[in-house]
Amino acid sequence: MTRLSQQDTRAHILDTGERLIHGSGFTALGLSELLREAAVPKGSFYHYFRSKEDFGEALIRRYFERYEQAVATLLAPQAGGTGRSRLMSYFARWSENACEEDDRSPCLAVKLAGEVADLSEPMRLALAEGMDRVIARLAEGLRAAQAEGSLAPVADADRLAEALYTNWLGMALRVKVTRNPALMAGLLEDTASRLPPGTLPAG
Repeated sequence: MTRLSQQDTRAHILDTGERLIHGSGFTALGLSELLREAAVPKGSFYHYFRSKEDFGEALIRRYFERYEQAVATLLAPQAGGTGRSRLMSYFARWSENACEEDDRSPCLAVKLAGEVADLSEPMRLALAEGMDRVIARLAEGLRAAQAEGSLAPVADADRLAEALYTNWLGMALRVKVTRNPALMAGLLEDTASRLPPGTLPAG
């Protein structure tokens, strides 16, 4: 492997670990497998991470930094359309690509939520904090859509954002169990009904 800078080496270890976790999960990932796939010595791992748990926490925090930014970009006015249409585009993307392995996909959060919540308190807190930030972004999107008139008024944007995210996270887990992605289509219809158009025509 080409010699990497310290920042690049840390990112490379995290990238490799994320790819392996998508395949086998966090618990099944062994340090020796990670080091072999990343082609780095054990000393390099412990230079950046105190333990496998510390690595897992760093992975989750990095994932949510990227995912939150992706959500912000999708919901920004520069993305085009109305506030409501941008919200629906976000959920439509979740419906279509729930388990794509990229920074805009909720797949890693779905995979780790049930696995590490009882395994590691730091990882659980990282997941909870990351999810809260995504919910806050959705609430901002709801308020912006109401302000421009593309979304009918809702009583509590924060509560609705949390309910919608929770519903989608739960459905993603159900789809993993049933292996029936078609279930997402029904949830997308339900979400549309919970986001009634306002007086501004949908874009």
